[in-house]
Amino acid sequence: MRRYSVECVEEGAVKYFFISDCETKELVLLPSRYLTHKTKTNRSPNTVKRAAFAVCYYLEYLKEIPMEVTEVYELDFERQNEHFVNFLHWIKAGNHKADNSIRAINNGTCNAYLEDVFRFYLFIEAQNEQLGSLKVLSYNYHMAVNAVGVQKKLRYQSFKGYLKAEERKVRPAEHEEIISVLQACTNCRDQLLVLLIAETGFRIGEILGVDYIHDIDYQNRMVGVYFREDNENDARAKNAEYRKARISDDTYEFLMYYLAEYRELLQHQRFLFINITGKTAGQPLRVDSVYDMLNRMEKKTGIDLTPHMLRRYFANMRRKAGWRLELIQQALGHKHIETTIKYLNIVDDELLEASQEFYARHSAMYGVGELL
Repeated sequence: MRRYSVECVEEGAVKYFFISDCETKELVLLPSRYLTHKTKTNRSPNTVKRAAFAVCYYLEYLKEIPMEVTEVYELDFERQNEHFVNFLHWIKAGNHKADNSIRAINNGTCNAYLEDVFRFYLFIEAQNEQLGSLKVLSYNYHMAVNAVGVQKKLRYQSFKGYLKAEERKVRPAEHEEIISVLQACTNCRDQLLVLLIAETGFRIGEILGVDYIHDIDYQNRMVGVYFREDNENDARAKNAEYRKARISDDTYEFLMYYLAEYRELLQHQRFLFINITGKTAGQPLRVDSVYDMLNRMEKKTGIDLTPHMLRRYFANMRRKAGWRLELIQQALGHKHIETTIKYLNIVDDELLEASQEFYARHSAMYGVGELL
């Protein structure tokens, strides 16, 4: 039986997460204070929830060793390093799952849990300066001189024990797959959801946060992403960003059809996507409900389709249409262009063909013939 559990209470539109001791039925104060701090510093509910589970898993790990949170500070550098590496492998082995699930966990997820634990320790250090700092989180500095003689201080984190990141193998959706899923949907809400992600490239949290009153420019047929902290369904724009995307004329007409079809449910709130049946009819649609719908579509059609695959479809379609890489990056809301490149289905044959075409046009660009 697990010793600790993650609990949640709501105060108006704000969710507070905390960790409780299943034996004493009391709050575990230090981790709960940390989670409250994250909530009050405007972190999204999903971010705080992930941190809550990461710290909860770490407490379970400490219980098994056994060791107290503050005792880790007493370890020397090598033992601290070993301690956190062992936690990573403990997570990787699935020991954090109460049901002993054998489903493999991604290395990146393991590393993300550890990073949340490190943030928890940084909070502890800010609250209790007498504890000092974790030795594995100290930084080494190295002075480097560039080609023009300018000195630059390079900083390296001491901890090097993260698991090797695995390449995320997510294929883009195929055009025919999207059409098949659209035909298999039983209502126009699900069809519109698939269409809008495919045509805007928005993340699922962004599309579910669309306010049909304020976020849609009906005259210019533009849908906008706006950052809000109080969305009832916890949907948020990543990185507190803002951007817009134009949709096709056909999809715009389908949007208007959807608004007319469910106007009685939509008029009582502001979200574009809502539950359309049952006791929660009229309430904002949540992410887990979207995945449930897509799972039903997979059983019906045999097609595995996710919102992220639709984003990759958007990126690849725009690349094939001749969009510059920077435009695709901006449309997807990526901070780094390297992330955008990973979305694009560029294969070796394509690179070879592009190289051959380039040198066919510029074969004499270096004057090699004159050197022979």
